[in-house]
Amino acid sequence: MSDRPDYKDALEEIESIVDEIENETVDVDMLTEKIKRAAFLIKYCKQKLRKTDDEIKKVLDELERENSEEEHS
Repeated sequence: MSDRPDYKDALEEIESIVDEIENETVDVDMLTEKIKRAAFLIKYCKQKLRKTDDEIKKVLDELERENSEEEHS
């Protein structure tokens, strides 16, 4: 899996890591690496969600501004 997957792939990888940990199928030697990878992916997903939220708010603000200008014309 690439270091910077898309959101869907990152979420699937997080779920896979959680499943491995819950089912105790992770080798103890790999546990730290899996936890680090999961932490990285969670941070990455949060950043993606924040960026998407900011972009949506920007688009909605622009639409609201356009509607307001049309009403005042």
